[in-house]
Amino acid sequence: MEREISYVKAILEATAQSMAEDASVYIMGLGVPDPKGIFGTTLGLKEQFGNQRIMDMPVSESAMTGVAIGSAMVGMRPILTHQRLDFILVSLDQIINNAAKWHYMFGGKMSVPIVIRLIVGRGWGQGPQHSQSLQSLFAHIPGLKVVMPFTPYDAKGLLVSAIRDNNPVIYIEHRWLHNITGIVPEKIYTVPLGKARVVKEGKDITIAASSYMVLESMKAADYLGKDGIFAEVLDLRTLQPLDRESIINSVEKTGRLLVVDGACHTAGFAAEVMATATEKAFGHLKVSPQRITYPDLPTPTSPALANVYYPRVINIINAVRSMFRLPGRTEDELGIKHDQPLDVPDKSFTGPF
Repeated sequence: MEREISYVKAILEATAQSMAEDASVYIMGLGVPDPKGIFGTTLGLKEQFGNQRIMDMPVSESAMTGVAIGSAMVGMRPILTHQRLDFILVSLDQIINNAAKWHYMFGGKMSVPIVIRLIVGRGWGQGPQHSQSLQSLFAHIPGLKVVMPFTPYDAKGLLVSAIRDNNPVIYIEHRWLHNITGIVPEKIYTVPLGKARVVKEGKDITIAASSYMVLESMKAADYLGKDGIFAEVLDLRTLQPLDRESIINSVEKTGRLLVVDGACHTAGFAAEVMATATEKAFGHLKVSPQRITYPDLPTPTSPALANVYYPRVINIINAVRSMFRLPGRTEDELGIKHDQPLDVPDKSFTGPF
């Protein structure tokens, strides 16, 4: 029987089923056993698996990352969680110089099967130290795998795959996706790392995106379809390894590419996707590829700045229209309304922050 659950519950279920399946899996992080349970993604795990496998941790991210890496090297499969991506930055030395490199430096005889869950997403004036999106930083490091699920189905399947993988995996979830729902099988299953998915078929342009920006791209594609422009929306799902074949196949079909990336412009992941298209499918391109990103500025706290910082549906629509040499549209013309600042989700979002 099909059932619909939230993105949060999909993560929780993937964790619980993986822990039941494999006694070497454990989870630790600041707030894991708290009443709110990392936005609900770890609720009830302490009662089910006990204190030895469900652990809070001190505010000492670098040291605890080292503990997790050490345990992975001797046969454990840790899941290390952080309520914000920003909090992991003090432990980059452990991740980049240790976790990512041990397999190579030990000639393939040593593995570090660790999953690091990082939560991104703007919101409520949390500003430049609590709302950064740095996925391209991790995707740049040889030895790390990076996933950014969009749907609840992928949130569960990619997390199970990440836990089973013998390499360090950075699992990045956008908190504005936490309460979206979708069909998710009850049994344990995997979604392969390194495989993109076409979430909307189209023939006129490829819109490649990941995580929350897939949702914005889907909305834009619906508006574009009313004007006779049929966009194909490609959910990258995994940034490293990147499914270059799916990008090339889609661009060869549509002849146009727009990349939408919820991160800063310079050296962002959008550039990697565009490079793939120009290197491998240049002869099929009808116009130069384009990208929509955040500006090269720190994430703002002020609502006034937030309203011009974050790309949204209208930006995607007008970028596509410009590639067809069509005039831009306004939100008023399309009936798109915003009842609150752009760093606050629409009213369908029920929290937590």
